[in-house]
Amino acid sequence: MQHFKVFVVALGVAFGLSHSAGAVPARPNIVYILADDLGYGDVHAFNPATGKIKTPRMDRLAAQGMMFTDAHSGSSVCSPTRYGLITGRYSWRTKMQSGVLNGFSPPLIAPGRLTVPALLRQHGYATSCVGKWHLGMDWPRDPRTQFDATGKSAPAIKAVRWSEPIKNGPNSVGFDYYYGISASLDMPPYVFIENDRVTAIPTIEKKWIRQGPAAADFEAEDVLPVLKSKALARIDDGAKSGQPFFLYLALASPHTPVLPTKEWRGKSGLGDYADFVMQTDAAIGEIIDAIDQRGLAEKTLVIVTSDNGFAPPGDPQEVVRKTGHNPSGPLRGSKADVWEGGHRVPFIARWTSKIAAGTKSDRTICHTDLMATCAELLATKLPDNAGEDSVSFLPTLMGDTDAPARPSIVNHSANGRFAIREGNWKLEFCPGSGGWAKPTDPEATKQNLPRIQLYDLASDLAETKNLQAERPEIVARLKTRLEAEITNGRSTPGAKQLNDIPVIRFEAPLAGK
Repeated sequence: MQHFKVFVVALGVAFGLSHSAGAVPARPNIVYILADDLGYGDVHAFNPATGKIKTPRMDRLAAQGMMFTDAHSGSSVCSPTRYGLITGRYSWRTKMQSGVLNGFSPPLIAPGRLTVPALLRQHGYATSCVGKWHLGMDWPRDPRTQFDATGKSAPAIKAVRWSEPIKNGPNSVGFDYYYGISASLDMPPYVFIENDRVTAIPTIEKKWIRQGPAAADFEAEDVLPVLKSKALARIDDGAKSGQPFFLYLALASPHTPVLPTKEWRGKSGLGDYADFVMQTDAAIGEIIDAIDQRGLAEKTLVIVTSDNGFAPPGDPQEVVRKTGHNPSGPLRGSKADVWEGGHRVPFIARWTSKIAAGTKSDRTICHTDLMATCAELLATKLPDNAGEDSVSFLPTLMGDTDAPARPSIVNHSANGRFAIREGNWKLEFCPGSGGWAKPTDPEATKQNLPRIQLYDLASDLAETKNLQAERPEIVARLKTRLEAEITNGRSTPGAKQLNDIPVIRFEAPLAGK
């Protein structure tokens, strides 16, 4: 079992209600801000040693609340992480067992599955999603026209009936309101969506890495300011209504295309990426200011985090060499990898009336845990077929240092490679990164590296010494545990569930071998 401590840096915050005594705080507003491809080491508070980018607003938020130093995404890429966050279930239990969706993909969330917004709405919350969806939706299509599902070519403009409503998007899974883009900022269609309709008809093609249908007035560098503005409007509405609200703000930055606006270009002195991180930090700061200025700080749980690790425009080590800034901090790897840099993310929680300011927790948590945390907050029990991989971290937020540790966590790489963690032991079922960093799995295979990796993160956070040969009993135990969590359809207590399709196991042949 993993033990954790809560280190109090600043004292004197009154909790009001004792969670350990069985009391559950009154329903707070919940604002979950998910940055896109923001590395663990990009937030200075998490990486004071090698973090060169100034992030004053996230650093200030960390000082006002709790920093989680061992927080994770269930996957090291976008769509799977978002599925887990919304459903409390690992995405590898679905058809999404590697890679990501694109802007024209069908929905990943199955009809009838309980989601975080649906759960909260059942308990009287107004629910909004602003930003990057990337979980698929059903675009209205002209059956007479062959549709290029990647949106790469002009026929997609004609294949979609742009003036008709989109089905099975965010509004179908529990969100009262949605405004944003269908996928990543470098994936067409380049158009804003409000609820179930585009805000402008795509009539031309544009290209930000990928080419595809675009509204004539859509510009990628406008997306961050527009999403910020829409989020501020939702906070205004929530303040006026007095109804508890859930705002899921899924930023599209600092993901590619790296396009800081004119006022932010050159501000960091470290290049466009650092400028974009600073602009993202400032936008988050404006959201926090709006919450505070409207008198909502004491009744709002704010979480700021990232969907996965840093996504390098080039080699991460090249970034370090050129700027001195390490976007993964002390971690090995980056986005797409099974190594810690792929899925360990910055995670800050603030609720000024309940969470002690200036605290840190090394409790292991995952984005999938939002579902169970909300359920405990609402004093309701999840059905067996919901939140199968969700563990509440509410006790930790409330300062309960005796709360049981998360028994295990499963991480997944872009290429579908598994890792399972139990306490400080982490077993990885691939010879290389499982993703993009070197050595990739085919490269590691050519180097005759072991097919599995075992690390003791307590003494080797950078994953430099593979202990699989020295500790076969740990390897066997963790392999058995992962198999059970796959077979049982869940990693939490409850009735056995079915995975959507057979799960591709770690024994599958390695790519390129």
